[in-house]
Amino acid sequence: MIVLLAASLAAAAPESQTTDIQPTVPAPAQPSAGADAPPSATPAVAVPVTAVPVSAPNSTPAADATVAPAEAASPTPATTPVIVLPPLPPAPDAAATAPADAGAIVVSGRTGPPPGDPVVALNKAAFVAVQAVDQALMEPAAKGYAKAVPSPIRAGLRHFFANLTEPVIALNFLLQLHPGKAAETLGRFAINSTIGIGGLLDVAKTKTFNLPYRRNGFAYTLGYYGIGPGPYLFLPLVGPTTLRDVIGLGIDRAALPLSVGGPLRSPAYVIGSFVVRSLNDRLADDERIKAMRKAGDPYTATKEAYLASRKAEIEALHFRHVPGAPHVAPPPAPQSGLGIPVPPPEDADDAPAEATAPQAPAPAAVPTAPVPSQPATPAPATSDPGVPTPPAG
Repeated sequence: MIVLLAASLAAAAPESQTTDIQPTVPAPAQPSAGADAPPSATPAVAVPVTAVPVSAPNSTPAADATVAPAEAASPTPATTPVIVLPPLPPAPDAAATAPADAGAIVVSGRTGPPPGDPVVALNKAAFVAVQAVDQALMEPAAKGYAKAVPSPIRAGLRHFFANLTEPVIALNFLLQLHPGKAAETLGRFAINSTIGIGGLLDVAKTKTFNLPYRRNGFAYTLGYYGIGPGPYLFLPLVGPTTLRDVIGLGIDRAALPLSVGGPLRSPAYVIGSFVVRSLNDRLADDERIKAMRKAGDPYTATKEAYLASRKAEIEALHFRHVPGAPHVAPPPAPQSGLGIPVPPPEDADDAPAEATAPQAPAPAAVPTAPVPSQPATPAPATSDPGVPTPPAG
């Protein structure tokens, strides 16, 4: 019996090797993050077999390895960690951080109107229109007026209308706490109204009285107490002005007619005085208008000159002087004679000390060349080439 059983087992061994084996290959276990497994180690694969026959004695492990499927699952690749960086701050503007280059041309854009000029489009349109009317009407009329009316009569009319503004000027000096200036202005008004034949002659500014004309008005008083100029305006019948100045000008023009009344409120006087003042002012401002027209940007030149002049006049009421104010270039160009002109510079007696010619003592203190002390005897008529001749003067 034993011999028959051994023979049957030997006969069944080849059949068991041909049996279809379906192994189950589980995914290899992932090593822990801190494991120090060598990178070349191959994970062990367990191949459970559903039916395991008794192997023949001559079976080798190499034969069993051939039954493993070729498409065994490869190990899962390691996951790359994601690094989240904080948001970077915005890059600084290159134009703001770059060092200034003396030869570089920097172009900056501005949105909206320039500061202090919110209605720049309307102002420029009015400026262009006024200049066209000035060239076509006011300039020829002013030249014809100069030819038809002699200079003494034109000066008398200018003095007459200026004399009528003296009471308003004196009142504003009082409001600005300058009683001395107010008294001088009233003195001018009294002298010119009597000795000056109703203001036709400006006798008060002569050396005998030394009372020059000083500009003032309610716009000055508003500025004296800290009220800003407001937006810049260019009005056809006024010229360059500001909101503060146009309000003050209206009060100035209405103060005397309302207080005196009579002929000063008649249409004939109002229209006639306006025409005569405009023609006189157009003749007086002819050189400044020509300088303005030669500027690269006449509108900007007119605006900047007017604002600088007004600022200097307001500061002068506080006995402060704005550096460079008397040397604003081009000079205030006005309004083309169609309105109240930019105030011309005051008389020489009122000009600030900075506007006068400097004494410049420095050049006299520095000699032009070192001159050795000369003997008391006079120098010979002919100069020796080897002896340096002192410079003349």
